Amino acid sequence: MTSLTLPLVFNLHQVNLTDEQFYQICINNPEISLERNPQGALIIMPPVGGESGSSEIELGTDLAIWNRQSKLGKVFSSSTLFKLPGGGNRSPDAAWVELSRWIVLTPEQRQKFPPIAPDFVMELRSRTDDLAMLQAKMQEYLNSGVRLGWMFNPQEQQVEIYRQGQPKETRLLPTELSGESVLPGFLLRVERFEE
Repeated sequence: MTSLTLPLVFNLHQVNLTDEQFYQICINNPEISLERNPQGALIIMPPVGGESGSSEIELGTDLAIWNRQSKLGKVFSSSTLFKLPGGGNRSPDAAWVELSRWIVLTPEQRQKFPPIAPDFVMELRSRTDDLAMLQAKMQEYLNSGVRLGWMFNPQEQQVEIYRQGQPKETRLLPTELSGESVLPGFLLRVERFEE
């Protein structure tokens, strides 16, 4: 018996799902976490384990606390799927959208998969995440207009920082991260992940 490599990627190039069809597939199958890349491939995301889930919520909580105090935008969990301008439908582990960009969306756009690239995204590599696929996803975020992204890699005890128009920066943990001009005043001290 062979083991499955996750996430599973289904090439639907000839199918050409509409945005509404993709939305209905997701809504009618809530127990499955789905994404779609810019080429239209359907990606089934595996659930994460306890360590990843705990780290993911801790990192997202720090972002939410900062936002609650600053009132500068909206914070989103890993359950939120964004319809990116580059054509993909992606669900970062945590995301933030500046308030003036969020309020121009219609109520229907806010209810469904928001057709907007977040200003900031966080991704946490779990044991089932292929590093090259996750790095490509981070680049997809930048190509779609994300201004700042952090990709945490517990397996290497490092974080990759993605910024518009700049090469990727890699830092070993522990480190302190700044939200820079995207998340003004947000500082995050990241210790080494438990092994």
